[in-house]
Amino acid sequence: MLTLNNFQRATGVSDALRDKWFPRLASSMNSFGISTPLRQAHFLAQVGHESAGFTKVEEGLNYSEKALIAMFGKRINLAQAKAYGRNSDHPANQRMIANIIYANRNGNGDVSSGDGYRYRGRGLIQITGKANYAALSGQLSADVVANPDLLTENLQAAMSAAAWWKNHGLNELADQDDVTRITRVINGGTNGLDDRISRLLKAKGILCST
Repeated sequence: MLTLNNFQRATGVSDALRDKWFPRLASSMNSFGISTPLRQAHFLAQVGHESAGFTKVEEGLNYSEKALIAMFGKRINLAQAKAYGRNSDHPANQRMIANIIYANRNGNGDVSSGDGYRYRGRGLIQITGKANYAALSGQLSADVVANPDLLTENLQAAMSAAAWWKNHGLNELADQDDVTRITRVINGGTNGLDDRISRLLKAKGILCST
């Protein structure tokens, strides 16, 4: 059973973050079948990574010009990266960056629709894209399509992460103890895999040892 104490030990969070997130995560995990020690360990490890240790519930888009090309070179061209990426001439235009790199993806409209920024990553697992927001509409006690900022509120930030986890079959992958496949589903690749594994080993050492 997940408790306040073993949640903190499994995640390494401060007392303040423990008190903030434990009741909301415990409720959310219970609602979406994240109910075994192994499932809980995988969930907390992945969510911990995605939220920078439970400190962030909104995507940062403060990319440099060079980083935009390196990370999103197939979605943004050199002229756009220079115009909107952070460089010595100006700060990053995070709204335009999101509108460009997320245009026509995951249910978003084109650049001019503003959907990229409107439905940028939010919540503990960084739900991104209008279609992903809409998929949660029947599972959350909030209309996050009409008001996407609700996903930054503590309960919805946790609940959306647990719902997305279940919707994408991650309970079953956790049962198989497959951290790499879980990471690919969440990330689309294996970015941050070492940190995710480190967090998982810590969580399993606490939650799966009793």
